[in-house]
Amino acid sequence: MVTNAFGGVLTVKDSSGIQQNASTTGVISVTIKRPLCLLTGLALAATTTVGLVAPASATGDRDGPGARTLEASAPARSNAVDAPASLMAPLEMPAVYPSQPRLKVYPDGPDASDAAGLLAHHDLAPQLNKWMKYSNRISTQVVGQSTQGRDLYLVTVTAPETKWQARKQESWRNEIREDPSSAMRDKKLKKRYKQPIWFSANIHGNEWEGTDASMSAIEELVTARGRDVRSLLRQHRIYFSLTLNPDGRNAGTRATALGLNENRDMITATTPEGQSFIRTTEAVQPLLAADLHGYTGVLQVEPCGPPHGVNYEYDLFISRAYQMARKVERDVVRAEIPGNTYYNVKTDEVVDGNTGPDTSHIKIPYRDTPSGWDDFPPIFTAQYAAYSGAVATTVELPLSRPKTDSQTPENARVNVAVGKTTIESMIDYVDKRGNALLRNQAKVFQRGLAGDPKTSLTTDNLDSVEGPNEWKKHWDPVDDQEPVELPRAYVIPVGADQRSSADADRLVEQLLFHEVRVGRLKSAADVGSKTYPAGSYVVDMHQPKRGLANSLLDLGVDISAKVPTMYDISAWSLSYLWGATVDKVGSTTDAPLGATDPVRRAPSSGTVPATAGDLTLDLAGVGDYQALNALLEENVSVFLLADGSAVVPTEGYAAATTAAQEHGATFTASTPEDVAALGDPSTKALRDTRIAYSGVADDSLALAELGFDDLKVVDGARLSERPSILKWADVLWVGAPLKFGEDQERGRKAVKRFVARGNPIVGHGTSGFQAAQQFGLVNAEPIKGNPYGNGIVAVDTPAGSLLAAYPLDHAFIYPALAFDELGAGTTAAQSYDAEDPFLAGHWLPSKDGVGPDAVAGLASAVTGESESGARAFVFGTSVVFRTHTRGQMSQAARAIFWAVD
Repeated sequence: MVTNAFGGVLTVKDSSGIQQNASTTGVISVTIKRPLCLLTGLALAATTTVGLVAPASATGDRDGPGARTLEASAPARSNAVDAPASLMAPLEMPAVYPSQPRLKVYPDGPDASDAAGLLAHHDLAPQLNKWMKYSNRISTQVVGQSTQGRDLYLVTVTAPETKWQARKQESWRNEIREDPSSAMRDKKLKKRYKQPIWFSANIHGNEWEGTDASMSAIEELVTARGRDVRSLLRQHRIYFSLTLNPDGRNAGTRATALGLNENRDMITATTPEGQSFIRTTEAVQPLLAADLHGYTGVLQVEPCGPPHGVNYEYDLFISRAYQMARKVERDVVRAEIPGNTYYNVKTDEVVDGNTGPDTSHIKIPYRDTPSGWDDFPPIFTAQYAAYSGAVATTVELPLSRPKTDSQTPENARVNVAVGKTTIESMIDYVDKRGNALLRNQAKVFQRGLAGDPKTSLTTDNLDSVEGPNEWKKHWDPVDDQEPVELPRAYVIPVGADQRSSADADRLVEQLLFHEVRVGRLKSAADVGSKTYPAGSYVVDMHQPKRGLANSLLDLGVDISAKVPTMYDISAWSLSYLWGATVDKVGSTTDAPLGATDPVRRAPSSGTVPATAGDLTLDLAGVGDYQALNALLEENVSVFLLADGSAVVPTEGYAAATTAAQEHGATFTASTPEDVAALGDPSTKALRDTRIAYSGVADDSLALAELGFDDLKVVDGARLSERPSILKWADVLWVGAPLKFGEDQERGRKAVKRFVARGNPIVGHGTSGFQAAQQFGLVNAEPIKGNPYGNGIVAVDTPAGSLLAAYPLDHAFIYPALAFDELGAGTTAAQSYDAEDPFLAGHWLPSKDGVGPDAVAGLASAVTGESESGARAFVFGTSVVFRTHTRGQMSQAARAIFWAVD
């Protein structure tokens, strides 16, 4: 049983059906029909927590003599709730158009959309079913389910296609990506390819009107009789993802039912809704991708302001994106929608009514926002879609809701009208300019396949950009893209040089999910003075989506000097933050590293010795801790050695075989030294660990992904009402403020008794430190960085640290917390690099001058111990940030097992 971020309980059982329990405490009960695991590798046993993808498949390769490499029991990934097929497989598109299955109709019920007279999720299927009865222009398909089991719809409006015609469209789509030079010479393709246009909506559940605007546009396309519409649908497929977050739409919440912001999830892909968006992007390969949001006071249409993502082929993007935004501006102003608002470009004010030249505008961030609305990270829908060669834009509808969970009918009517006008304007733009967009999309893929050096767009080369020129007058040196030196490849080694084979497998799985091509060396390859063994993974940068591949794997850059503020994170590297060893090799113009076999399915390095005996498990990666917790759940005896590894006695061999199979963990035959260490006083017998936690979704999901399935949420009020929770718990995890009001002294005393009994506090950030300090476990001077400062930092690990067995050289901060003036009994377990702590991201000094230089050499994690024997471990880095910091998550697990007596 796992409590969620809102104080409710998430219960997952190995049976059938789905149940949602509404309550004021946010109780959500989700029942899964078969064991699942998180996209990033969480394997779930019969009873465990949310997340929601199936165990990874093994490659079936031998891992050396005397070892068995195990085939996983389920193929790759599956969706959140009873997914019918693996998410590792491409989204299956209809074989003919129209494709008109009878959609499941959900029962009516309370819905946050009702207050504004907007469509509830349960209204969508009946209306789509009606349209499909009388029109052959509309097709529908279910492309996934939400966390709570609601269908995610993709609607296609196009002229009918036979099976042969649909196959031809698919063939042309692949040709554009795989052989773009040939595609652009193909006269039939250029004439008959149905250029794809894609609108998505409602990724933030309490931004409703994009769904209704899409339905209104669909109705017009389906029912219009004019020749122009028939011509439009012969030349295009127009796609609509009606609601990307139906659970949030129903509840009136921005986040999904997992408590995560889906529009920050396009790289990590933790939410099933985000996974579906990624798969749809790959299947549609749109020329235009527009995601409808709200609310910014006035209609806002991207392109964005600086800094621009360094891996975009921005010269192929900006001219058309800006031209389209200007067209939308003209069309929306011309429409004179009653109640709409407009933007004064001279005063930076929103005004009611269109009153003159200065106010006949919408807001276009590229033109109007010098910082704070950038396209730097690919975590957002539009920025992610741009790596598929799309002109991609986020559309912010104007009139805000008066309350977080409801909109007014008056505002809704204006927003729906504005949204529909915007959709129609964009469709018209692609209808007129689609050939130019298609050429640019093909060029994106062509540059990737050819391995051309990356040319960043700067003030010095603006004149070389073809297409419309109006955008150029708004370019400023701060807009310049940072230079990128593309490698020939990224290599994920196997063998002794790999920090964590389990994390390496999960990284490869993630790359495959994003359609990044990965190969395995057929034989050993020498690169400089280093030899990579056969079987090492190679991400050759000569591939169509090389921009996405490099964005995922490269370190990134320090952009602190470019702008004063950023909209969200500024660094996110899988190479630096996912726990695996990854090497950046050569230059894009170099020869290939060596012959490789393509990797087509998720790998698994799970192994056990061929003969039963005592086993040793190196606890380096997330998969290793999943395996460990699975064993403890089954009451298997496991012993933690001082060096950070675990020993499973012979009687646990069968259970270890299953754990290796399900989680990709590598068990080896225990050495005599390992067996002898079982008698060492420092060796600890482990048991299934129960965690009381004060935190948000990041905390609960990360702990669950590590395999901790006994979780209960606590705060001052809960502990005062039920102090017995801490009698149940083995450890108190603190990731959010643990505060006690004047009437909550019982809760404070409960924690004090908990510590006095020798129980630990483990956590992160200011909240974790304050709790550990308040109850006498650590003593230091905390130094907090700019609250908006975020990025990748270099860290060092002392030789005696409990993190020294499987150290990390990098960590993520948002924000950074350092510890100075360590008191008696408080020890640094990790520190910020003394010379160059900040590597990539955006971190300006705070008002009191705390920038990267101020934390150089200071502790980034500390341990402490009280007279009662109670231990504490506090991270100053962001160890569970959006479940993305997988390497640090494994260190969090290490800290928990170290701290628990």
